[in-house]
Amino acid sequence: MSAYGFAHLRSRRHHPDILEYLERIQATLDPFDGHFLIHGAPAEVLEGEWPGSMVLIEFPDLQAARAWYASPAYQAILRLRSDHIEGDLVLIEGVGPAYDPRARAAKLRAQAEAAG
Repeated sequence: MSAYGFAHLRSRRHHPDILEYLERIQATLDPFDGHFLIHGAPAEVLEGEWPGSMVLIEFPDLQAARAWYASPAYQAILRLRSDHIEGDLVLIEGVGPAYDPRARAAKLRAQAEAAG
């Protein structure tokens, strides 16, 4: 099951460290088959507020995503970003191509009825 590293970058400064981070990050992703799906493109906000930008990196699975983040190569460049950009980063497992939100709703409905 694919997994994703999702970052919400609320503030950013174009510091020389950020440029170095960008120059080096792909080499940290390659051993874990990670690749960018979204990287800072402007968001069209339809509901609520979304200050900043987003980054989405896909990995083959959650184990690969965790291993990338913990890797010495990524840890060596992490501060280049985190010292200059305020934001949040989460790792999350995706859903497969057969995912059906109706089945999820049925499961949640059954749990709610059983509880109460």
